[in-house]
Amino acid sequence: MARVATQTKTSSENSIAAPSRDDFAAMLEQSFVTQSPQEGAVIKGKIVAIENDFAMVDVGLKTEGRVSLKEFAMPGVPANIQVGDEVEVYLERVENALGEAVLSRDKARREESWIKLEKAFNDQSRVTGVIFGRVKGGFTVDLDGAVAFLPGSQVDVRPTRDVGPLMNQPQPFQILKMDRRRGNIVVSRRAVLEERRAEERTSLVASLQEKQVVEGVVKNITDYGAFVDLGGVDGLLHVTDIAWRRVSHPTEVLTVGQTVTVQIIKINHDTQRISLGMKQLQTDPWEGVSIKYPVGAKFTGKVTNVTDYGAFVELEPGVEGLVHVSEMSWVKKNLAPSKLVTPGTEVDVQVLEVDSNKRRISLGLKQTQENPWSGFTSRHPIDSEIEGEVKSITEFGLFIGLDQDIDGMVHLSDLSWTEPGEEAIKAYEKGQMVKAKVLDIDVEKERVSLGIKQLGSDPIEKAGAGGGALRKNQVVTATVTEVNDGGIEVSLADGVKSFIRRADLARDRNDQRPERFGKGDKVDALVTSIDKASRKVSLSIKAREISEEKEAVAQFGSSDSGASLGDILGAALKKKTKKDE
Repeated sequence: MARVATQTKTSSENSIAAPSRDDFAAMLEQSFVTQSPQEGAVIKGKIVAIENDFAMVDVGLKTEGRVSLKEFAMPGVPANIQVGDEVEVYLERVENALGEAVLSRDKARREESWIKLEKAFNDQSRVTGVIFGRVKGGFTVDLDGAVAFLPGSQVDVRPTRDVGPLMNQPQPFQILKMDRRRGNIVVSRRAVLEERRAEERTSLVASLQEKQVVEGVVKNITDYGAFVDLGGVDGLLHVTDIAWRRVSHPTEVLTVGQTVTVQIIKINHDTQRISLGMKQLQTDPWEGVSIKYPVGAKFTGKVTNVTDYGAFVELEPGVEGLVHVSEMSWVKKNLAPSKLVTPGTEVDVQVLEVDSNKRRISLGLKQTQENPWSGFTSRHPIDSEIEGEVKSITEFGLFIGLDQDIDGMVHLSDLSWTEPGEEAIKAYEKGQMVKAKVLDIDVEKERVSLGIKQLGSDPIEKAGAGGGALRKNQVVTATVTEVNDGGIEVSLADGVKSFIRRADLARDRNDQRPERFGKGDKVDALVTSIDKASRKVSLSIKAREISEEKEAVAQFGSSDSGASLGDILGAALKKKTKKDE
């Protein structure tokens, strides 16, 4: 019994010390799981052979994996690997149906690239890539395994029609946007170029100095000037700095692609703007201009520009003077300068004023012609009669066209002796031929004053007794033309009108009734005042009666003689009656 027990014990001890066949199988499987790389991870391997465009890579599994040589090459660049090189690959499967490991260099590079690209994106540093395809709106770029999108607007600083030379060429890019979850990357080549150009521009601008003479190429032409490339930085050549003479448009002198010598006028280091000039390299034609063109001298020049206020005349290249519209014609005051001169034509001018500091010369065109106002004075002296056509009718009178395009004006007050000017002017119309008398000529102000009423004599000079001139305190006979509550309107000789107020109709208040008079009645009245300026004559019947009474008292008696006022007036009336007979 003891022997059996010993054997049993021994058997029991043996079972604990030596694992069973199942235990060995489980332990072996566990070792494979522990030692085998995990699928979906990037692992290191060694190239053990290169056969038929494939590289055999040993990653420590039971069998090697095959990877296409294309996956080890950049677009446009052949693969550069050798047997024995260590490479990183992506383990897709430990074993496929053929018993081989399924590996991918592209996916390994992509995983590796994303890590590097994210770091570059966060650091805002540049990355190297290759443009290898064209898609809608732009291009695809290989960033060492990761594919990025390059928008068409981000290829170059200027629109590029042919991207062929840029394809399959390693070059730097700037990452604009990244989204790893969606696998999106947007890059820009333009940002790198602009940054590079900015650095080059800053360096170039720092090397330039004002008044330095440099050569450049005309890059672009606008209405206001031309942009000149100075070898990496552009400068503006303004149209006014191209030449001393007037340049209407830069294309008159420059063409795109033309090489020009310019001087740096100003540099703004903050904005990196450079102003250039060409005329500064030439002799300034304004030097000594006051000696070359003295005041009063006459020259022939060329009309270069016509504006609303005058015309510019070139005396020599770079020296222009202005003929103001007021100095263009003696008589054509209201015409636009474009009606008098034409650009490109030659004209004779006289120098009126020179300001060398302001670079201004005032010229006169009419001064080279005969002054018609001087001749008019000799041909038509004051008080002479003249005939002309009514050119225009204004609120203050008539303008009459005279000889040599001179206009004379008849003021409202000089139209009629008897009618107000506002009424008298209604009798005239444009184009009508009229006669007038020359009243005044002002050569300096270029004015001729005419009068129409002056062709006849002043009615006031004939409205007096016996056809003589009216005098104050004179008794005149007038005809009643209108009766109203305020008095009566009367007419004297030659149409002179007056108004006798109600209070002046009689000495006796009971007789100061306008209805006592009728149209056509003759009345005698005393002239109390004459205002020739306003053409107003004041009459009074009351004043006449008072005056006659005083005269009668003085002639036929006084209160001391004992005669009554009736007797005195009766005697005076009889004497007047005998006189009239």
